[in-house]
Amino acid sequence: MNILVCISQVPDTTTRVAVGTDGRSINPAGVKFILNPYDEFAIEEGLRLKEKNGGSVTTVTVGPDTSKEVLRTALAMGSDVAVHVKDDARVDSFVVASSIAELATETSPDIIIFGRQSIDYDGFVLPTMVAELLGWPSVSMASTLTIDGTAVSAERDVEGGKEIVTASLPCVISAQKGLNDPRYPKLPDIMKAKSKPITERPSSAATPRVETLGMVLPETKRLNRMMTDSDEDIDQLVRLLHEEAKVI
Repeated sequence: MNILVCISQVPDTTTRVAVGTDGRSINPAGVKFILNPYDEFAIEEGLRLKEKNGGSVTTVTVGPDTSKEVLRTALAMGSDVAVHVKDDARVDSFVVASSIAELATETSPDIIIFGRQSIDYDGFVLPTMVAELLGWPSVSMASTLTIDGTAVSAERDVEGGKEIVTASLPCVISAQKGLNDPRYPKLPDIMKAKSKPITERPSSAATPRVETLGMVLPETKRLNRMMTDSDEDIDQLVRLLHEEAKVI
């Protein structure tokens, strides 16, 4: 089975970010970047499919040179091939999807697996975009996945229950938390991954469909009102929660 897993590099959720001087991107200085957490489930599912059916796992990411670090993580986990689509410019999801679709057209994978979303932009659009560009079926946020020959069955979490859908290979899957328990790479595998080759290729020449006009951090306004347990302050607190905060 030829498996393509798509991953991305994102800022750690504990990192404090600042807007860059261009006003349209974050300042990378001092920002710790990590493998997108949902992509860990995608890598693990790809590795399990390879272990069950044979074949190989190719991991791809689109981004600047620093993105290679997440590919090293995937190689340490067990990925066979790493592909870096080099793109230092700020591109939109359509260009990223086009780059992945072009790679898939050349390599003819049986299945493409994503994490359900990246935790930085939370767009939820990339897997479906790739599927649309390729003309393949797409199953989003799969919490279970069964493949029998070319028949695909997946379970999805929906409001108040579960939904079971079927498709056929080739197809695109996005992995939900709970699909599996991602393995931790061992130290010898981490060391070996540092010297493994990473294939580089240019980004798609597709024209971006979306332009970022500006980026701002949310304003935090705190009134810092100090209150006691007096009846007057309690009445004042209830009024503020009702009239200003509108939570009661």
